[in-house]
Amino acid sequence: MEVALVLVVIAVIFVVQTYKIVPQQHAWVVERLGRYDRTLVPGLKFVIPFVERVAYKHSLKEVPMDVPSQVCITRDNTQLQVDGVLYFQVTDPMRASYGASNYITAITQLAQTTLRSVIGKLELDKTFEERDMINAKVVEAIDEAALNWGVKVLRYEIKDLTPPAEILRSMQAQITAEREKRAVIATSEGKRQEEINLAEGQKQAAIAKSEGEKQAAINNAQGQAAAITEVANATAVALARIGTAIRQPGGEQAVQLKVAERAVEAYSQLASQARTTLVVPSNMTEVSALISSAMKMVQAQQPGQDRAQ
Repeated sequence: MEVALVLVVIAVIFVVQTYKIVPQQHAWVVERLGRYDRTLVPGLKFVIPFVERVAYKHSLKEVPMDVPSQVCITRDNTQLQVDGVLYFQVTDPMRASYGASNYITAITQLAQTTLRSVIGKLELDKTFEERDMINAKVVEAIDEAALNWGVKVLRYEIKDLTPPAEILRSMQAQITAEREKRAVIATSEGKRQEEINLAEGQKQAAIAKSEGEKQAAINNAQGQAAAITEVANATAVALARIGTAIRQPGGEQAVQLKVAERAVEAYSQLASQARTTLVVPSNMTEVSALISSAMKMVQAQQPGQDRAQ
């Protein structure tokens, strides 16, 4: 019974040592008698007990790794506290096993030294502006060296750049001064634009006013011209009617009578004024001569009016 139990235990150990189940995205390195033999891929695999053994197990997934914080000195002799995170992936399990005693430590140390070298070539202001360039330089340097370690460096990201407290205060003061400067410039530009808008408005108002006055003067002149034309037309019509009336039987006598009445009215108005001295002609025939002259002028106008008609 005891022998059977021992045999069962040995059989179980033999099976466990013989068959290996490799998980997905993993690679196991097998050594035979202390020498590299092969790499096991995911699935159920066979290993000869006591002759072969799984020496290394690697994950083929992308691995994030924190790079410890360190002090870097910039080109202008300013100290920066810098830390970051590195992303890598094992691409060759055999080289990862035998290329370096500890590829993770090797990658970490190389990332730190490369970062110090890159930042040492930049001034303080540039380190904040050129993060992408710094990351690319670190990845390029590590990736070239990591080929012998069976590792592919995917990317490096700077997490934080911390200058000394004095530098932080001076940077904050500079930022505050720059913001105040921009605020003053914006205020002055606003006032300038406001003055320009006011001047432009006054200019447009003056132009509109002058245009209105010009149009009003034109309209007034046109109105006066139209009024003069209407008066002239009315006078012409009246004269035409007078000429027609004179040509009628008894028309000339009526005109003489009207002229005599107007003459009498004129003498009456002159006599009614207190400061007017009225001189009556000694010969009243002069009045009739005046009326005759008026009639001759009217008769002289009639042929011209007849021709115009």
